[in-house]
Order: sequence, then structure tokens, then C-alpha cells
Amino acid sequence: MKRYLIITMLVSLLFSCKKDDIEPYSLTKDNIYLNYANTDSLVYSFAYHPELAKDTIWVPVIISGKITHQDRRFELTVVDSATTAVSGRHYEQLKPFYKMPAGSGTVKIPVVLLNTDTALANKSVNLTIRVSGGEDFASGLPEKIRTKRILYSNRLEEPAWWSSWAGNLGKYSRVKHQLFLISSGTTDLVIANSYPEWYLEIPRTLYYIANTSYLLKYPFQWVSEHPEAGYILEKRNDNTGDYDFFSPSAPTRRFLLKYYASVNKYVFIDENGDQVLF
Repeated sequence: MKRYLIITMLVSLLFSCKKDDIEPYSLTKDNIYLNYANTDSLVYSFAYHPELAKDTIWVPVIISGKITHQDRRFELTVVDSATTAVSGRHYEQLKPFYKMPAGSGTVKIPVVLLNTDTALANKSVNLTIRVSGGEDFASGLPEKIRTKRILYSNRLEEPAWWSSWAGNLGKYSRVKHQLFLISSGTTDLVIANSYPEWYLEIPRTLYYIANTSYLLKYPFQWVSEHPEAGYILEKRNDNTGDYDFFSPSAPTRRFLLKYYASVNKYVFIDENGDQVLF
């Protein structure tokens, strides 16, 4: 009889539970993370865009959960312990919060990198960011998929293709490489013997090299003929006859065009103090 009474009480208790006693899914917070295919660092160089004083990395954010009909707030913050970049010098300060738009499960957040520190020509800095729940989301997913490291600088390294065309390009220097990127019309050249029909690209490669050669030999004419490039020549106020070659949008990034009175000739000078010649 006692056993029957216990069973009856348990059955009664089970069926007396209302649906509202169980927290519905709609009351729980969805998670949020960064929508990248891997956890590798992002690598960026202003050297490929020397005319820019700043540039934007669009960070993809995605939810793990449902889409709602109202905006929701989340946070994107800097991980100070894993960051060497300085706010205001290397990147623009992030906002206190960002919004996931109503009716959407993804959004891209702008992270603005700055190209105003001349030291970036000789070193790299990293900016590590992490997305977290903020007011309307949870931060329950692993940190590795909520975090991204951005490594950036304003310097170039000798590319693998340079040695294939050293007979035309001459000795490598970063200034020469930069002038090539500004004037050639391409960012790279074919590597000799990299595939069976690589030689078919020789005419195009020589065309690109000729474009840079024209800048080196006739800088004033080049500036006049390529206003779309956005570069100017400005004479220095030191009675040397030398000029600075630069883009007004990035005035701190200048290339020295030195005047040699003995031969009445202008020549670009690289970071080692050598003449930039092909």
C-alpha cells in the first residue's frame, strides 16, 4: 500500500508540472564568434598600399543561435596581453559595443589600422581582438574561435620571384620594391621554371619592368603622365636640388629623389643610401 502511494504521488507530481516551469530556448542567450575558416593570424602590409594613411580590416562576426527581429549588442575588444600595437598610433580605438542587425546572423566590423608610425617600415606590430557577448549574447564558445591576431607593418621582404629577374631588376632593396609596386602595374612577377609554360609570361613581365624603369629614369614625366597614381614631387628646402616623391594621402612615407649636379640627373636613393637603378 505504501509503495502504491509513493508511485501515485510521483505520477501526480510529474503531470502537475506546467510547460512554463522549463526555461524555454527563447530566454537563453545565443553565442557569438568570429567567422574565419581557421585560427591563423591575419597578415597585412601597408607597403603594398603606400598611398594609404589608414586601411580597414573587416572582421566577420557570426552568431550561434537564432535570428531575432531586433538589434542586439555585443563587444569586440583588444586583448592587451597579446597586443603590441598602440591605440591611436597603430589603430583606431574600438567602440564600446557593436550591433548585430535585426534579421541577420552575421555582420562585419571595421577595425582601422593606421600607417602613421614611421617605425612600421622596420618592424611589425600585432593587434589581437576578441568578440564577446556583451549585453545580448553569451561568451560560451572557445576563445580560439572568438579571437583573431592581426600582424601588420609597412615593410617589404624580398619576394621569391625577384631572383628570377635580377638581371633586369638589379640588387634588391625595399625602396626599389616599393617603387616597383607603385609603377609597374602588378604586385609580382612569374618565377622562372615555376611551371612548364612560364616563358609565355616573359613579354608581360618585361612590360611591367619597363613601367618601373620609366619612373626611375623620368620621374617628373611619370608624375605628369600618371595623375591617377596620386603621387607628387616636392622640392626640399635645403638648397640641394633634391625632391621628395610621395602621396599626399600618406605624407610621412617619402622617397628621396637626389639631384646630381655633375651629370644633371635625378636618381632615387634606397634605405641603404644606394642609388635605385635597373
